[in-house]
Amino acid sequence: MHSSRTTQQSREAVAGTTALIDNHGRPITYLRLAITDRCNLRCQYCMPEQGITPLTHEQTLSYEELEHLVTLFSGLGIDKVRITGGEPFARRGCIDFMQRLLERTKIRQLFLTTNGVETGRYLDRLKEMGLSGINLSLDTLHRRRFAEITRRDRLEQVLDTLHGALARNIPLKVNSVVDENTRDEDIIELGSLARNYFLSLRFIEKMPFSGEDEGMKLPENVLLSRVIRLFPGLQECRSAVTSTARLFSVPGFSGTLGIIEGKSRKFCATCNKIRVTPQGMLKACLYDNGVLDLKTLLRNGVEDREIVDAVRKCLNRRYADGHETESVHCRSSEPSMASIGG
Repeated sequence: MHSSRTTQQSREAVAGTTALIDNHGRPITYLRLAITDRCNLRCQYCMPEQGITPLTHEQTLSYEELEHLVTLFSGLGIDKVRITGGEPFARRGCIDFMQRLLERTKIRQLFLTTNGVETGRYLDRLKEMGLSGINLSLDTLHRRRFAEITRRDRLEQVLDTLHGALARNIPLKVNSVVDENTRDEDIIELGSLARNYFLSLRFIEKMPFSGEDEGMKLPENVLLSRVIRLFPGLQECRSAVTSTARLFSVPGFSGTLGIIEGKSRKFCATCNKIRVTPQGMLKACLYDNGVLDLKTLLRNGVEDREIVDAVRKCLNRRYADGHETESVHCRSSEPSMASIGG
């Protein structure tokens, strides 16, 4: 244990005291860490029906490599980490890995994004370890519609996770993708969760990461207009905290509603996040193809100081927003969100 702690401290020291700031003056304080591309659902907007060819064990960063990277990044001023996937609990050992991050690194906030199918059994431990919050994916409260969207009949387990998190006072955000097939009834009923419970219900513009090249059908600003129409009295909340979501209060609601404008990308000016994919690619933006192969650097025995220097160089060449990034990187096909970290 002493040796492990010494190694952690030396890695943090290597990172130095200079925080990560990109070439547009945006401080980088938030890491989205995808630990697997595997998932136990097959959501229509995320994956083709047959799923994707999963990464092999060798292609995926080990937990030791992931912890190594978090330690380096925490020394660079990143104090918020979100564990995502795929579905994090589709990877064995996820809960123990999260515990080690909180015990061994300097991160102050650890969050989890999950579909909730297998999460319920871990809620007591997540509460005990001090998890900062859960983002739960849920697009409808109707069992048949849920099965249509996800191609799996798992709504009961997801709702058990939702109510279990609320019962344990784990901060909860519910993320709901809105596409051309989403009905007003779905939006209204999901919004009722924020009326009845102290949680944030965020509606998300569908983004072009479905594993299929099916194009974007929703015109810009339609989501905001729709939410305003369905929830009279909506008032936007002002916050000094950087967020991808625009939050709104509604008279009589215990929680808040929000929208995440993923297609229009209106939050890019204050973006403070980077991503690491399950295969160890650093992404400076959701819409790039990966800017640094961290896995190869780690496995080739590259010194920590050189890895940190390479990360800084990449962030000194960051594009202003997702539109510019996408136009430069020219993705030939749209990957699944599960393969890049939702």
